[in-house]
Amino acid sequence: MSLSPVDIEKVKHLHDIDSATAYLFSHIIPTDKLKHALEFSKEAHKTQFRKSGEPYIIHPILVAAIVASITNDEAMAIAALLHDVVEDTPTTIEEVEEDYGKDVAHLVSGLTKIDSIRDSELIPSSSNERLIVSALSFRKMLLASIEDVRVLVVKLCDRLHNMLTLDALPQHKQKRISEETLVVYSPIAHRLGISFLKNMLEDLSFSYLFAEEKHFIDNYLDTNYHAIEMRINDFKQRVSDILIQNGFCEDDFEILSRIKHRYSIYLKMQRKGVSIDEVLDLLAIRILVKDPIKCYDALGLIHLNFRPLASRFKDYIAVPKDNGYQTIHTTVFYNTAIFEVQIRTYDMHQTAELGVAAHWKYKSGGNNIKLDWLDNLQYQNESVEDFYALIKNDLYSEDISVFSPTGDAFTLPRGAVVLDFAYAVHTDIGNKAINGVVNKSKTSLLTELHNGDIVKVITGDEIETRCSWLDAVKTSKAQTNMKNNCNARIREINAKSAVNIISNVMNLNHARVQEWLNKNNCENLSHIPTDIEHLKNVLHKYISDIAKNNRFKRFISRHRFKLKPYEISGLEVYSNSSINDVVFDYCCHPKFGDEVMAFVEKSKAHVHHKMCQNAAKKLEDNEPMVFVKWAKEKVFKYKLIASLTNEKGALADFLAFLAKQNIDLTSIELGKDDLDYVQYCDMVFQSEEADINTLRAKIESKIKVVDLVRSDDAYRN
Repeated sequence: MSLSPVDIEKVKHLHDIDSATAYLFSHIIPTDKLKHALEFSKEAHKTQFRKSGEPYIIHPILVAAIVASITNDEAMAIAALLHDVVEDTPTTIEEVEEDYGKDVAHLVSGLTKIDSIRDSELIPSSSNERLIVSALSFRKMLLASIEDVRVLVVKLCDRLHNMLTLDALPQHKQKRISEETLVVYSPIAHRLGISFLKNMLEDLSFSYLFAEEKHFIDNYLDTNYHAIEMRINDFKQRVSDILIQNGFCEDDFEILSRIKHRYSIYLKMQRKGVSIDEVLDLLAIRILVKDPIKCYDALGLIHLNFRPLASRFKDYIAVPKDNGYQTIHTTVFYNTAIFEVQIRTYDMHQTAELGVAAHWKYKSGGNNIKLDWLDNLQYQNESVEDFYALIKNDLYSEDISVFSPTGDAFTLPRGAVVLDFAYAVHTDIGNKAINGVVNKSKTSLLTELHNGDIVKVITGDEIETRCSWLDAVKTSKAQTNMKNNCNARIREINAKSAVNIISNVMNLNHARVQEWLNKNNCENLSHIPTDIEHLKNVLHKYISDIAKNNRFKRFISRHRFKLKPYEISGLEVYSNSSINDVVFDYCCHPKFGDEVMAFVEKSKAHVHHKMCQNAAKKLEDNEPMVFVKWAKEKVFKYKLIASLTNEKGALADFLAFLAKQNIDLTSIELGKDDLDYVQYCDMVFQSEEADINTLRAKIESKIKVVDLVRSDDAYRN
């Protein structure tokens, strides 16, 4: 059974009371209590009308319908019908409790509380100030003060209907409400695990905030609609055939397909600095099965029949997310395209789509259900997607031979793509490649090659940076050159950032700072935004240079230019002016470990990914910047499985080695074979080394490592 969330288009076009009421009662049984609440709400709002001119009562009726469609909870539906009566009419909470009971009154009170917090925390719509800072504060207050999660679910449904009817408002209000939705309500839907609500809220906000970018993505998807449909249907059929050929009955599974939602595509393009063609998980299918074991059976068949991208495998069934989300994610190649495959049971699907709401709709326990993970629900900055690497590199690699149009032979590893061939021909060809031709058919650079293929590469005039394709190519030459191109782009951004940071600290004209840097041949300009000591040295040199001029001596105060460190939200910011908050902008929202830069505005450091297009515009406009870097964690927790040699004292020798590396052992378990020899040790330890690859290399110099993972941030949300 696949989920059927609210038909959003239908809701959007319901404009009269009778049709809205009919829609509500198509989703929930019209009990006497519910009908009484409907009549009460009608009477309370009878003199009120929305900006569109339609009766106000249609709004609470449709909010109740959305709530009912995802929870089937009568108390929540009644609260949705009454959610504005205390705020907008003379009705009191005591009257609500008298007529509908404590539970409904408790929910309505919580919804009223949200409005009061919003009024106190949020910058009014008449203000010209940016909303994002106050919206973040509003979100934190909501999550800290709302005791019953059902209140948040109703509020999310309320916001969804507001977004669906936003066309009736003036443009400036559309943007304010969309910003608020994107910064406050969409992340809350994400934390509650209600993915379909999150996606809808994001896409609706996106259409008002980034209309041009939304149009571009829509145009691309519309233009390529038939090609996309053919690709995804072909892949679905191939997967279905494989499952049936290997013991699955047609009734045992269901395959759904999807194209990544618009705002998510936009974020990926911003974070990675890539075009829409380079978004690797644009196309996806979802395999639904009846029990968890079947999930792994399906996974095995997928990996046996399609080449997976090792770094993009995530097993959230074995290690669920905090909000209960369970699904296996993998990404595979098939016929010149890359597909994300998600595998889950039907029950997992209900939880994934409806999150916390699934516990009311599908589970017993009613409103008293206890969800431990919600006890700690609070705002968290997004962290790096450093997932547990369960798939290792291929155990062996076979070679293939392909040919240029002139008959020159090239040997490549099996699984190589057109871009690998381009780099094999010449580095310049690979750097400027834009398309391929395989056996006289035009194709993408990610098309997998086979023995005997005749390959031609079409190039452009400029070097292409493809930072998100590193996992898609097979040869080290391709990976190395692509990394170099990405690093060159980062260095260019850093060099421009350096000028903006220095001009902000010195309060000098940007052109004057650039002139001084050029004149003094300042080396390693691109290191300034990443090396705080280097920045301080350059500033010291600049100040000393200015101080030599007697006209300026009395104006120079070294204390005035001293950089003070601020550690906020996992970031270190250095500035000679006060910084009281760090804000992650919604245009790219960098994750922990990403390359970042920060623009300063009214004592707030607005942090962007270095590949963000919006940040690029700010950079070109020479907006004031501050030095920013991720704060280092002091100690990191690891889990190690190592293979011991069958020698006396091997374990003691290894433990002594770990002690010399300043590794603090937390626990250890030993595995023995039938002869009572210790073969494996499974240990948990702490280390100050943050780089897992560096740590692995050190340990492997002493012992064979079977597995090593960072247990403190694998699968972190």
